[in-house]
This record gives sequence, structure tokens and C-alpha cells, in this order.
Amino acid sequence: MTESLIGVRHGVLPIRCQPMPVHRQARPDAGPTSLTWPSGGRHLWPSGDSSEAQTHARGHLVYAARGVLVLHTESGTSIVPANRVAWTPAGFTHRHRAHGDTDMRIVFLPPSLARLVPGRPAVFRVSGLAREVLLALTDPRRNGHDGPGGGSGAVPAYSRTARERLLRVLVEELREADEQPLHLPHPRDDRLRSIEQILSRTPADATTLAGLGRRVGASARTLSRLLRDELGMTFYEWRTQLRVHHALVLLAEGHDTTHTAHACGWANPSGFIAAFTDLVGTTPGRYRAGG
Repeated sequence: MTESLIGVRHGVLPIRCQPMPVHRQARPDAGPTSLTWPSGGRHLWPSGDSSEAQTHARGHLVYAARGVLVLHTESGTSIVPANRVAWTPAGFTHRHRAHGDTDMRIVFLPPSLARLVPGRPAVFRVSGLAREVLLALTDPRRNGHDGPGGGSGAVPAYSRTARERLLRVLVEELREADEQPLHLPHPRDDRLRSIEQILSRTPADATTLAGLGRRVGASARTLSRLLRDELGMTFYEWRTQLRVHHALVLLAEGHDTTHTAHACGWANPSGFIAAFTDLVGTTPGRYRAGG
């Protein structure tokens, strides 16, 4: 059975995702926006829309051809802007949220190719070739769909051999790409989780690690050790990633660089631009322009 792109809204987490009723797949007067087929699918998300938790029997790649996706798994949170692709292995419970009107593409990988990429969630930079392959594999017209969300005109479906060849090219491109630090792992320790909640709610909070430690009942030394042991980061690195994650969302929602910098805790835009560029690989201005 084809895995659905959209999870169940209430109840126990499914082992296989159940199909979403048609009336919940579309915006009013917009026609269906969720198209699925055995090898993947396409979903047009209105800004702010989200899925409930879901699990797939096959690992899959998620690509935002437009907009920004936030992908949550039990192991962490990934930000997926339009120049990145996220990998979620089989069996990982996950959910999505869109920021900005988002065109999400999904490609399921067969086990023979899935074993060539990491056995944990990861984010990769998308090369020009990888982007074109992703768009080709998720063209609804080549997967039996036309009409709203699927375009128009007859386009021949890929043969099995051609699809397998494209999937191999895609995986090879990902293996050559640098893994990006846009997957933020969740800490296991309850004290670190409490700090994560504080900083996620108020990313501009400039409280020192010692000050945060007093709020959660741990010394700065203990928290530094936990961050190093669990996440492999310093407090500065962790907070910077949290802030840049929040910045990606704000930029996708249309906020300018200056507002985003101040909302995320930078005293001036230049410091924000430097940190953002170091992590994302492009400036906030170019990112907002789609570059």
C-alpha cells in the first residue's frame, strides 16, 4: 500500500500512514493539493499547515521546491529550505510543518539505495543536477496525475529502468554533497530539553549558560559536559543553530533581515548575516530571493 504524505490528525501514531480525506487535502476552491503514487508524491502546503506524526516503511527524501519545511523526528528537527534536501530513514516517526506556501516533493528510496545514505535523519545541499532529478521524479504528470496540482498535457511515464537510473544518480549526488548542519538533534537530558524549550520560545534570550542552569537546576559545567557528550556542540554552537533555525522560518514568512536578526538575538544585522551565511551557505538576502 502506498504510504500517504499526510499523517493522521488524532489518535495513536500509525505504523503506516492512512490516506487523508480529500476535503482536508485542499484549500477552499483550490482543488486537490496532495498527490501520491507508489514511489513518492507532491504536496502543496499553505503556509502554517502541518501534518500529524507518521511513519513510513521505506526511507524517503523530502525536498521543498518552494518555501521552507520544518521536519520533526524523535531524534531532532531539520530545517529544509529550497536549496536543501532532508533524508528520513525507514521507521522514524516524523511530522512536517510549512513556512511560506510550500511545494513539497517526496521520493521513497528502495532498500538497496537507502543503505548507501546515513541510517539517521540528515540534511544535504542540493546540487543543480540533484534538483532537476528530484523535480523529474516527482512530476505528477509522469506519475499518472494531471489537473489541479498535476499540470496538463500528456507526458510519458518513466520506465522502471529509467526511474531506477535517476534514483541512482540522485543518491550518488547526495553521497558527494556535504551534509549540512540543519538537522538539530534533540538532547535526551531533561535539563537540556528544558533549556531547548526556553530558547525555542524566545530565541533572542541572551541569558548565559550559568543563568539558564540556575533555572533548570544544573551548573554551567554540568550542562557544557552534557552538550558535548549528547550533541557534540558547545553552548554557543547549539544556541546559534537554534537561532538560525528560527531565522529561516521568519525569512520564509516574509520578514526582512534586520527584523529577523533582532528577533533571533543578534544586536546588529552584520553579525546575523555572518552566522547565517556560515551555517546555510548563502546570505539571508540571497536566501529570501531564492538564491
